[in-house]
Amino acid sequence: MQALTRLTEPFGITHTGVAAADVLGRARAAIEARLADGFDDGMQFTFKNPQRSTDPGQAVRDAQSVFVAARPYLLAEPDTPVGPAGRVARYAWVDHYAPLREGLWAVARRLRADGYKAVPFADDNSIVDREIAHRAGIGWFGKNANLLLPGAGSWFVLGCVVTTAPLPVALAPVDDGCGTCRRCLDACPTGAIVAPGVIDGARCLAWVLQKPGIIPAHLREAVGDRLYGCDDCQSVCPPTVHFGQRFIASSTGEQPTAWLPVLQLLRGTDEEVLAAWGRWYLADRDPRWIRRNALIVLGNTGRGNTAGAASAPAEVRAVLADYLAHHDPVLRAHAVWAARRLGCHDLMPLSDPDPDVQHELQAR
Repeated sequence: MQALTRLTEPFGITHTGVAAADVLGRARAAIEARLADGFDDGMQFTFKNPQRSTDPGQAVRDAQSVFVAARPYLLAEPDTPVGPAGRVARYAWVDHYAPLREGLWAVARRLRADGYKAVPFADDNSIVDREIAHRAGIGWFGKNANLLLPGAGSWFVLGCVVTTAPLPVALAPVDDGCGTCRRCLDACPTGAIVAPGVIDGARCLAWVLQKPGIIPAHLREAVGDRLYGCDDCQSVCPPTVHFGQRFIASSTGEQPTAWLPVLQLLRGTDEEVLAAWGRWYLADRDPRWIRRNALIVLGNTGRGNTAGAASAPAEVRAVLADYLAHHDPVLRAHAVWAARRLGCHDLMPLSDPDPDVQHELQAR
């Protein structure tokens, strides 16, 4: 095990462990319960096929054990840009999964050289990596459903290598370290953590900002300046706050993208918008969902520090005017909300042929 761990160290991996390749019964029951309650909200990933994602043996036939690795992704926060900007969740600032995968492949190659099957998985719907990591003794499940590493917190990406090698497994999971703390539940901007470890996907902003469709009106103000993801439940977690700085991510050579300029996204061509979005998840790779998010951020931040019904800067008003006349009714609907929120009532049309846009126009 120590020899395998040493293979991962050049790739910034700081924590490793091993779990038996048994069926993840607890995770399977939890996924099925979330599906029954509708908390998946149409999310796919490990919800798509619980029988597969909770059975390492379906990932690798005759699997005996699973090697697990955690790589920190905490970086110093860049300065906030001038003008309306959309915030990006920390894990997505740079691609931390690329070096994690390299470390996992180093382990897999060693195991294959020894005659075993070995397949790496990271950010993959084939396996519930948090459950595997819990079984491997790397951490416990926080009330925000993130894996918390003792003395380190939750700013980590996870991956694993499923193998037929009989590696020595952890003797017991890590004990719960949350106790009576409920700061993550209280800090969630939409109340999406409905019970310890239970997330309602329909209210979780990390999912709301990824899924297609119109963002429900009651969630838009809570979106704030978030363009992609949400870190709030981790940012208030005591172990993460107190110990996270112990494990700063090693450089990937990539410039962190913590913010994206909203007006630039809204003015750009589809090709420019997709280039700015890069590797991040986007439903159907359709830039309309980026523009939708950007309009919500603009509605929440476009006024700056000024006040008054017509106080939005001229460049903001010009962009809103363009989107109020956009050919896409989804974007017109969100533009109506943003214009109303910024006091730009004079820009809005009296009516619209699309029922969703008309509903927004009639809202108060």
